[in-house]
Amino acid sequence: MEIRVQAMGMTPHVSLEEFMEKKIAKLDTFYDKIQACEVFLKLENVSGKENRTAEIILNIPGDDIVVKKTTSSFEESIDLCVDVAKKLLIKKKENN
Repeated sequence: MEIRVQAMGMTPHVSLEEFMEKKIAKLDTFYDKIQACEVFLKLENVSGKENRTAEIILNIPGDDIVVKKTTSSFEESIDLCVDVAKKLLIKKKENN
């Protein structure tokens, strides 16, 4: 699976990229037909601490799975996105 990362208005540090790749690569074990994955990281313009948004788009045959979460850290946002994507992939696999 090809993983593309776009960070808007910032450059992700190496440890964040490694964390992302490790987490997202595990999604292949739940659904083997994932063609590509796009990750968007964005700092929101809000006054609160929860201003880091991660959006994951999984390209799979038939549909795309889109998950978006905003929390106080990119790691937590990615973690939540991967958890939701995992559940959606399992549900899609059971329906096929």
